[in-house]
Amino acid sequence: MPIERADIVQRLLLPGSVLLAVALAGCNSEKAAAPPPQPQAQVSVVVLRSKPVAISAELPGRVAASLVAEVRPQVGGLIKSRLFREGSEVKAGDLLYEIDPATYQAALDSAIAALAKAEASVPNAQAKVDRYRDLIRQNAISKQDNDDANAALAQAQADVASAKANLDSARINLAFTKVTAPIGGRVDRSTLTPGALVTANQTTALTTIRQLHPINVDVIQSSTNLLKFRSAVADGRLKLSGPNVAVRLKLDTGAEYAQSGKLEFAEANIDETTGTFTVRAEFPNPDRLLLPGMFVRAVIQEGVAENSFLLPQRAVSRNTKGEATAKFVGADGKVEERVIATSRSVGNSWLVGQGVKDGERVIVEGAQLVRPGQTVTGNEVTIDEASGELKSANRQAALPAGPSAVPTQKN
Repeated sequence: MPIERADIVQRLLLPGSVLLAVALAGCNSEKAAAPPPQPQAQVSVVVLRSKPVAISAELPGRVAASLVAEVRPQVGGLIKSRLFREGSEVKAGDLLYEIDPATYQAALDSAIAALAKAEASVPNAQAKVDRYRDLIRQNAISKQDNDDANAALAQAQADVASAKANLDSARINLAFTKVTAPIGGRVDRSTLTPGALVTANQTTALTTIRQLHPINVDVIQSSTNLLKFRSAVADGRLKLSGPNVAVRLKLDTGAEYAQSGKLEFAEANIDETTGTFTVRAEFPNPDRLLLPGMFVRAVIQEGVAENSFLLPQRAVSRNTKGEATAKFVGADGKVEERVIATSRSVGNSWLVGQGVKDGERVIVEGAQLVRPGQTVTGNEVTIDEASGELKSANRQAALPAGPSAVPTQKN
């Protein structure tokens, strides 16, 4: 009997033991299946530093010749010859055309003869006046005869002066048969050929000369930007560059022109229809790379903004109100989203004068993957201005620049 009772007890305890073992196994499996704690998100940050920032304005412009002269004949006649090569460089005074001088040479010869005739009558008239001077004192002649003699002398002298003027005019007209370059520069094509008949001061120019070295660039500036610029100077936010403002050019291809220029003047009036005014800059052009009519962009150095910050454009986004926002990593490692006031773009950055402090860390990569208040790990990087690549501030190694790339921190 005792043996049977013990067997019964074992049978009763066996299911409970099995259930207890199953329960303990279930608890262990739940502990094993619990996920590990998530690591902090990694973001790339740039440390903001206050510094003076050179401010420049990039404006559209057109190249214009510094001097332009339309060549027209000043006397009429047949073009005898053309003495220049179209498209070549000429100097002031170079002979361009020759007009048939025959009639003007004849007019000159006639003027010379007329002057000689006029001069020949003066001595006789002078001698008569001298004789009459003594006779009038003796009352040997009438006063009328004496007056007539003096009048004849004055007439002879006036004829000489008139003949000299006619001679000068004839010489000038003869000289005008040789059409010379009024300025130095590049000469255009000829509109007329030898044998064509021209008239004095005709409407159609024979050719046009444009001076290309130095050359001008006419830049268009808006009155709104002018007012903002003057306001920044008045408030002390912008320090002027000085009287000699440097100007650089970007060509239509995107390349930068090697020579820098200088501002010459700005128009004193605003165009009523466009609200703009013209600023003219002068550039050296020894290689004749710049040609009139070219479209360029002029980069004008306006001044220096003291104690300013450059916020990378890749760190800035827009909220639903259209305001510029950026995310920062605070000293406690938490993300803060802030509305910022951007005044203008400088290269690949936004110029910010207020709303940020020296040493603050702005997120430039991974901002879309974190939210305000979240604790993150910020890896300090720098941005290459030319390529836009991120580089570790410690290793100076290029990091991926794509929006999904979040750099990891090595322990």
